[in-house]
Amino acid sequence: MQIPENNTYELVIIGGGPIGIACALEAQKKKLSYIILEKGCLVNSLYHYPTNMTFFSTSEKLELDNIPFISNNPKPGKREALEYYRRIATSNKINIKLFEKVTSVNTKPDKTHLITTTKAEYSAENVIVATGFYDIPNYLGIPGEDLPKVSHYYNDPHYYATQKTIVVGASNSAVDAALEIFRKGGDVTMIVRNPEIGERVKYWVRPDILNRIKEGSIKAYFNSNLKEIRDNEVVIETPEGEDILENDFVLLLTGYRPNFGFLQDMGINLSTDGRKIPQYNEETMETNVPGIFLAGVICGGIETHKWFIENSRIHAEMIMDHLSKKEKAPSNK
Repeated sequence: MQIPENNTYELVIIGGGPIGIACALEAQKKKLSYIILEKGCLVNSLYHYPTNMTFFSTSEKLELDNIPFISNNPKPGKREALEYYRRIATSNKINIKLFEKVTSVNTKPDKTHLITTTKAEYSAENVIVATGFYDIPNYLGIPGEDLPKVSHYYNDPHYYATQKTIVVGASNSAVDAALEIFRKGGDVTMIVRNPEIGERVKYWVRPDILNRIKEGSIKAYFNSNLKEIRDNEVVIETPEGEDILENDFVLLLTGYRPNFGFLQDMGINLSTDGRKIPQYNEETMETNVPGIFLAGVICGGIETHKWFIENSRIHAEMIMDHLSKKEKAPSNK
């Protein structure tokens, strides 16, 4: 593929995660000039997953373009996935710019798109937004949420050894963190707003957390909310009333959301039913803005649990098939 000297492409892909890479592979097959623009490192969101994370999916469901993903275990881990996607990007000579954040996408009068980044400007006939959702945490908006001891991301359990750690949430990320920190000698308390641990927690992990709570190794407050975070304690609201707990660290693992403002600034409509689902054609993945497409979890609005690598990698092929047909269509001029 020849790289245009004037930064003009047939296709710009925003996001260098697995789905962005899948789009690039399909673009190469169609011989389209393209570039991926990624604000961080390659597969940036995956890189920031917890160190010991294990995927829910088996390796073959994470494969791109039928390129085998060989894993040592039935469920691959983060490091294996990083190796797999990196090798795909390098061996296929994917055209990607890393650490270059897209700041705006504007549609010009001729229907082409001007993509502005922190380093350059690009022009493209078509744009694919494959940015995922791991960048913006769901903030609680409570006093003390900005204290240094508070984090919305979890990495390694060793950091919390022997410390009194509050974990807020009951999804996979919260459960994994609670179990790992407990097994590294941390004193873990979970704050869960619902009456039980989430049903979507990995089926081989859920019995573990339920048993640890039952035996008292991990304390859990259900139907409860974190009300305030202080330097050395937290205030929680429980069905029995307010309680104050000694505390060293707080992990607010309450989920993440797409950058809706970024989509709206492009002119993409969002549903008004609270789910904020972007408007797009389910057969072509094209949004209400001609020439701008969505791929991956970004399609789900706040329902980030509906789209994964395994069920959204097909978006790449759907988009490229549509672009190929559009190119072959007879001109009306």
